[in-house]
Amino acid sequence: MTHELQSILTRHHFKPTQLLQVLREVQDHYSWIAPEALDYVAAGLGLPRARVEGVAGFYSFLHTDAPCRYRLLFSDNITDRMLGNQELIAYLCNKLWVERDHISEDGLVSVDTTSCTGLCDQGPALLVNGWAIPRLTRERLDQIAELVLAQTPVETWPRELFAVEDNIHRADILLDNPMEPGDALRGVISRGGGLEAAANARSWREGIPAAEQGQLAILDEIKKSNLRGRGGAGFTTGLKWEACRNAAESLRFSAYESGVPLAGASGAKRYVVCNADEGEPGTFKDRVLLTTQADLLFEGMTICAYAIGATQGFLYLRGEYRYLLEPLNEALARRRAARLLGRDILEHTGFDFDIEIHLGAGAYVCGEESALIESLEGKRGIPRNRPPYPVTHGYLQQPTTVNNVETFCAAALIAAGGDEWYRSVGTAKSAGSKVLSVSGDCARPGIYEYPFGVTVRQVLEDCGAENTLAVQISGPSGVCIAADEFDRRIAFEDLATAGAFMVFDASRDMFEVARNFAHFFAHESCGFCTPCRV
Repeated sequence: MTHELQSILTRHHFKPTQLLQVLREVQDHYSWIAPEALDYVAAGLGLPRARVEGVAGFYSFLHTDAPCRYRLLFSDNITDRMLGNQELIAYLCNKLWVERDHISEDGLVSVDTTSCTGLCDQGPALLVNGWAIPRLTRERLDQIAELVLAQTPVETWPRELFAVEDNIHRADILLDNPMEPGDALRGVISRGGGLEAAANARSWREGIPAAEQGQLAILDEIKKSNLRGRGGAGFTTGLKWEACRNAAESLRFSAYESGVPLAGASGAKRYVVCNADEGEPGTFKDRVLLTTQADLLFEGMTICAYAIGATQGFLYLRGEYRYLLEPLNEALARRRAARLLGRDILEHTGFDFDIEIHLGAGAYVCGEESALIESLEGKRGIPRNRPPYPVTHGYLQQPTTVNNVETFCAAALIAAGGDEWYRSVGTAKSAGSKVLSVSGDCARPGIYEYPFGVTVRQVLEDCGAENTLAVQISGPSGVCIAADEFDRRIAFEDLATAGAFMVFDASRDMFEVARNFAHFFAHESCGFCTPCRV
């Protein structure tokens, strides 16, 4: 054990911030995290054992109870239940001679549930040792049972079992964009015309160094575009980026004025973080964006880094999307080879930026930005008290910009097409488009992108929903609307949404839906905010 643990720690450079990634690798290798492994990791990272054990016990995908070679987790989202997952769970338990929520006596297999795997458009679904298998049927479960009982390594299972479809049924400016890798970035770096002239004028008026003109130009353009965060809250993206940039400048100024160097003030380290932990049941649009628009995402993150002066970025990928880790790392490698990441990007001296992917481990609360940052630092994903906010005290207490996948993709579109073009799409108060994750009682579940302002009724018609009783907008934490509200619009000024669009027809018991949502919140609550705490 010692040799392999040493190798894992070496790969992660013995950094305490890598604790979660280290524990994931330990579990992958040994099928659990043994007490002696906790001891070794704690000593190797120079951390108290209690902290290491606390992290291992916090995340639902980490196991310290007992070794188990095959851990099967069925998605227990309401749409999976509507597709018969309970009957399938019982069927597989019977085939494997194992009790639900227990490890078999020989330590071979366990069958349990998890909240949502992000495969609501192709459920029922499960995870086997973290790898997703969609479109479950009895026939597929027979095949899975045979593979488990034969102790076939998961990496050699038939690839078709793991095939995940994109199911894009309607594309608009984001999903149908014609951009090539580097297009938006080249436009930002070599920006000319009126935008550059405006930046020059501002530089002359405000005494801004010429080297920063292009950075201010793209920052102004993002602000003028009226791009708002696509995670649900809808905060203005340009203002967030500007606050992060200005926070770092304030740190530098304070250190200079006081004559006493502040921690991290020298060089004013800034970070860019992409929140790819879409844990809200019914939401899966980031899964498809990560699959089909990885370059656009990384372009948007790099443009943000250019605007705020960051040199390091992180993509926090939800544990359920583990199967996307390899293709995303391959996309990063291609961008480094093309000089779109790394040192002196596109031969622009001094423009250094790179991106590292961190994998989550099954904690819904890590979708909240401060909890996500705690997790990035190798800690339990507990939300921080705010203020201060991440734009001033984020990753390692440094200024940090956190946006979700769709927001960074939209920023890249704006950099390429301009703010006026972007504002021409959508409504006066909601610029651009919105990608919706449509699931439930409809003929064509999947991904639908619309300009902001589309009605709920239009989406229902496009996805083939009939006799619809209700629609849950933005997942369990969103709003449920009845048929008399189907002419309401998807927009920040009416129905704001992170992307989930769950359809329920007249055959459904909405009390059962509510019970499923309540169970989800009871299971995933961190107990931090007053309603859950009291």
